[in-house]
Amino acid sequence: MVRYRRNFVPAGTFFFTATLDDRRSSVLIDHVDKLRGAFRMTRVERPFEIDAIVILPDHLHVIMTLPNDDADFPGRWRRIKSLFTHRLAASGAPISRNHRGEFALWQRRFWEHTIRNDADFERSADYIHFNPVKHGLVSSPTDWPYSSLHRYVRAGLLPADWGGTGEIDGNFGERGE
Repeated sequence: MVRYRRNFVPAGTFFFTATLDDRRSSVLIDHVDKLRGAFRMTRVERPFEIDAIVILPDHLHVIMTLPNDDADFPGRWRRIKSLFTHRLAASGAPISRNHRGEFALWQRRFWEHTIRNDADFERSADYIHFNPVKHGLVSSPTDWPYSSLHRYVRAGLLPADWGGTGEIDGNFGERGE
């Protein structure tokens, strides 16, 4: 059995992927207001910065920076997932349950990568912002409304046509899917 170890770094910056259990679902964008509310409430209770984010129909990617003397990103993810799931259930949306009677909306785990330096941050943010194109949802990253790319463009960090003119390949070192 593989023993997975998380890298707990106080004030660390991390790249995360959280995925729904049903990969055919579009519940994240269908109820994006509830997801945003879950993030807002969690940030009030347990502060963190969102450096980059994209919300896709069945998964999301986030670069998150934690405050000084705090390395508890699992607690934050537990809270975000729980708040979203309960808000969704309260709205009457059907959510299946597992054999224990627990809601079975999310995959139990999330993927995490510790950002090591500026180049790693930039590569991860590019991956996040290009992801809707990679999944065939839009032809240009700026066409996807659920992305921090728009904040980057407004701040002058990226041009408005970023990723839409073939300037990057969209592979980002991944194996073919």
